[in-house]
Amino acid sequence: MTLKTLEELEAKLAEPSTALIKDLTSVDGDILILGVGGKMGPSLARLAQNAIREGGLNKKVIGVSRFSDDAARRELEDAGIETISCNLLNDDELNQLPHADNIIYMAGNKFGTTGREHFTWGMNTYLPGRVAEKYKDSRIVVFSSGNIYPFMSIGSGGANESVSPEPIGEYAQSTLGRERVFEYHSHKNGTPMLFYRLNYANDMRYGVLLEIAKSVNEQRPINLSMGHANVIWQGDANEMALRCLTECTNPPSIMNITGPETMSIRWAAEEFAKRMGKEAIFEGVESEIALLNNASKSHQRFGYPSVSLLQMIDWLAEWIEAGGTTWNKPTHFQERKGKY
Repeated sequence: MTLKTLEELEAKLAEPSTALIKDLTSVDGDILILGVGGKMGPSLARLAQNAIREGGLNKKVIGVSRFSDDAARRELEDAGIETISCNLLNDDELNQLPHADNIIYMAGNKFGTTGREHFTWGMNTYLPGRVAEKYKDSRIVVFSSGNIYPFMSIGSGGANESVSPEPIGEYAQSTLGRERVFEYHSHKNGTPMLFYRLNYANDMRYGVLLEIAKSVNEQRPINLSMGHANVIWQGDANEMALRCLTECTNPPSIMNITGPETMSIRWAAEEFAKRMGKEAIFEGVESEIALLNNASKSHQRFGYPSVSLLQMIDWLAEWIEAGGTTWNKPTHFQERKGKY
């Protein structure tokens, strides 16, 4: 198949598997998504709604966000998702949110941290304690990041869940803080949780692969200082997040989420160059260490991602050449000092 329109892309991202429907059948109660307005939230909500509809399940999907974009809110509601406008940092608004047995916690701040460190720590470390108390009787999948791991040798296979965090920079430090605050409340209240450590989700509009593809297409040099990375199709990342509801435990579980490859940035750029009839231009040299995430545990539990790395490259090359819609939301995957 090819993805030529936003409608085709959204349909693909929200296509539930039989395994997802089965897992959601085994989880009682509604699904509340906190921070649904981000890059991944809308497609995750639609995926959950489609799985519930196709499975004939008696559940609701509720999306919570500030909803600064009215059109995005209407699109969710048109898909059958209940929406609630809420500033989660406002205690009165947070306390008025309805109960749900299943929480997908996607709220957080990364980009723009430098210069607004106080806000990032408020969102990433203070707010989790408020949410954990509010939803102490729910199960909670907490979106985290592979950024909290130390840099790993490119031949190591990446950091698995047993590697101790060594976060670089205030974003990564506050993200580890998010986990630790949730972990405290999990121990205190017996709340089942899972920490979902992701690197890096991609669709046609944003992600590491898009940034490489655009650089090749526009004949801009690609910095190789972070010469390797992990990537995963956003639809697979969303599905695994929802399926993680079946893996919540007390104390919290940890699950790395990404694709199986340690991807060479140089190799990916040359693959795009072949498809686009362009030359890949590079600057700098690859380091022997990079921010790498080993997701073998999630692959054992959920299977390998349904969309392969080469499929993503094929789709993106066609999307870029056709002038498809993209977002100006760079991942800054090249960052080695943790400044976002």
